Amino acid sequence: MAILREALARDKVENEKRLNNKIKKGEAMSAVKEFIQNVHNFRDECLIDSNPPIEHVVLFDEAQRAWTLAQTANFMQRRKKHPNFKQSEPEFLISCLDRHPDWAVIVCLVGGGQEINIGEAGISEWIDSIKLKYSNWYIYISSRLTDSEYGAGRVLEEIRSRKNVIIRDELHLSVSMRSFRAENVSLLIKQLLDINVKEASATLVKVKDKYPILITRELHKAKQWLKDNARGTERYGIVVSSQAERLKPQAIDVKSPMDPIHWFLDSKEDVRSSYYLEDVATEFDIQGLELDWACVTWDADFRYNKNKWENWSFRGDRWNRIKNVERQRYQKNAYRVLLTRARQGMVIVVPRGDSSDPTRKSEYYDSTFDYLKTIGFTII
Repeated sequence: MAILREALARDKVENEKRLNNKIKKGEAMSAVKEFIQNVHNFRDECLIDSNPPIEHVVLFDEAQRAWTLAQTANFMQRRKKHPNFKQSEPEFLISCLDRHPDWAVIVCLVGGGQEINIGEAGISEWIDSIKLKYSNWYIYISSRLTDSEYGAGRVLEEIRSRKNVIIRDELHLSVSMRSFRAENVSLLIKQLLDINVKEASATLVKVKDKYPILITRELHKAKQWLKDNARGTERYGIVVSSQAERLKPQAIDVKSPMDPIHWFLDSKEDVRSSYYLEDVATEFDIQGLELDWACVTWDADFRYNKNKWENWSFRGDRWNRIKNVERQRYQKNAYRVLLTRARQGMVIVVPRGDSSDPTRKSEYYDSTFDYLKTIGFTII
C-alpha cells in the first residue's frame, strides 16, 4: 500500500511539473490517500463510527489475507481494547458495507496459495461469513475456486445450491498479468511445488522460450545474469524466504531492515534500490508486487528430500523441523510467492552449502538443486 501511494504521488508530481504546475509531494500524497487507503484504516473508522461508510464500492486486494476470528479477536483485545470481539475480519468488513440501506459492492481479489502468515483466513472465510450471516447478499464467484491452492472447495460446494449465488468462469483471471510473456508460469510453479515432475517438465517446455528460468549454485552468476538481461529501467532484485537465516555467507541477511519504497521505486544510482543487489525482499515485502527480473535465492528452510518437501526453521544455532501443518502450508506458499514475482524471467540460486558448517551441510541444498535440474531448468 505504501509503495503504491508513493508511486502515484511521485507520478502526480512529475505530471504536474510537465504542465508547469508545481505541487509539493505532500499535496500529491493527500490526493492519493483520498481514494486508496489501508484496509485496517477502513476497519478502524468503522469501529469508531457505526454509520454506513462513505464508500458504496470497496475493493480488497489480497483478500485471502484477511484474518480469522481468533486472530481478529486477539488483535482487537490487545491493540484496540475491544474484548470478546466475535467477528472474523471478513465478517466485520462485510458488516460495515451492510450498514447501507440501499446497496453496496465488495470486490475481493484473491491469489491462490498466497496465505503466508499466521491467522490469514483465505477466501473461504469470506464465503462462510456471507453464507451464515448475510443471506440477502448476492455472491458472484469464480468456478476455479475449487483448485487446491485456493482452499475453498468445501465452501464452494456448500453454497452451490444457495439462492443468489452466481458462478462464472469469467471471474477467473486465467492469464497472468504479472508474467505477461508466459501464461503458464504460475502453473509451472504450482506443479514444481506439488512435485509433479512430469507435468512441470512439460509446462517448462511451453514457458522457457518466452520466459527464461535458470538455476545456478553461484550468486555472483545470478547477479550478472540479471544485469545482462535487464534493459533500460527494467527492475531486478533478489528475493528470499523470511526463514532464510543461513544465507549470511552469501551476504544476505533477512533480518537486516530494508525500506520497500526505496527498494521498489528508486533508481540504479541509489544504493537502497533493488538494482544494487545488496538489500533483499522477503515474501512479506514483495507479495502483491513484482519485478521485471528476479533472483530467488533458496535456503535450507524448504528442502526437497526423497520426493517430498521438508519444512525447517532456524533458531539459535540449529535448524528445527516445522511439524505444524498450517505453518508448513505458509512456508510452501512463501516460496510460491517468491517464485511468481517476475514479469519477464528469473534465476534461482541454490547455494552449494559447506560440509564444515553443520548449519549449511551440502545435503541440505544438493537435493533441492538436483530436483530443479530433473525438471529441466537450464544451469548457468
